Amino acid sequence: MDLRAYYQKIRKLEADLPGPFVVVVSRETADGGKPGVMTEAPRGLAAKLIVDERATLASPEQTAEFHASAGRSVPAYGGVAERARSRGTKQQNKRE
Repeated sequence: MDLRAYYQKIRKLEADLPGPFVVVVSRETADGGKPGVMTEAPRGLAAKLIVDERATLASPEQTAEFHASAGRSVPAYGGVAERARSRGTKQQNKRE
């Protein structure tokens, strides 16, 4: 395997993907991967999964269905980082 070509494929696909997070649909794999499971992933990880043929990019209809079933229309990852930071601050205050 030509590693340079592999990583170039990942970088090119990552640059072509829309937005910071994309919905991907898993494919069946030899190591037990379940086909048809939708998840939202950062662009870099999504590009790697697609190049490795472990997932495909979800269609716009599948993306809308995923967001509707999750009860939101935009990713909520920003809140996770904020909660993690606030928890770290509280733990540091308890130690002082």
